[in-house]
Amino acid sequence: MKIILLGAPGSGKGTQAFKISEEYGLPHISTGDMFRENINNKTELGVIAKGYIDAGQLCPDEVTFQMVKERISRKDCEKGFLLDGFPRTIAQAEALASVCKIDLALNIDIPLEKLFKRLTGRRNCRSCGESFHVDYIGDTKICPHCGGELYIRDDDNEKTVASRLQVYTEKTAALIGYYEKAKVLKTVNGDLPIEEVFEEIKRVINGL
Repeated sequence: MKIILLGAPGSGKGTQAFKISEEYGLPHISTGDMFRENINNKTELGVIAKGYIDAGQLCPDEVTFQMVKERISRKDCEKGFLLDGFPRTIAQAEALASVCKIDLALNIDIPLEKLFKRLTGRRNCRSCGESFHVDYIGDTKICPHCGGELYIRDDDNEKTVASRLQVYTEKTAALIGYYEKAKVLKTVNGDLPIEEVFEEIKRVINGL
């Protein structure tokens, strides 16, 4: 079973990807992990990617696609895989379609205004690294776990979050239409407790 996970930043893709991988025995292929592996191992593609990253440039689609292509050709992907973070654009989706057939594009849907609140409300502890949300801890600046200082990460400030969601809307969200046309798109309600979202996901996967 070859699955692509879609959803805006903050939709819970990482959490659900872990649970899907564990439940169905599918390797979870995250583009972030894939880049780190190639760069740390100094593979040919990793060296190329690092050059772009060090120069503050976006890695070209072709380099990212070659990494994905190599990763899904490994033995652990013979029975399928779960792709998280790729494709991000129609061009990447078309490149992926040229080498394999996707069985399911799973879209975790949450209204953007709720995602904005979810992301900008996160607070992290400088001491223990734990993450919290203002909905649960209020406006305190003290970590409930260790007493350390809570802070807002640079990528969780309102301006950055608004930009990330706009980029998603303009580019990645187009994939929803692409996979809907390919008749492999299924959407689940991500605005539910984690376990309830996962139950919806299992119903979709088990119904294939």
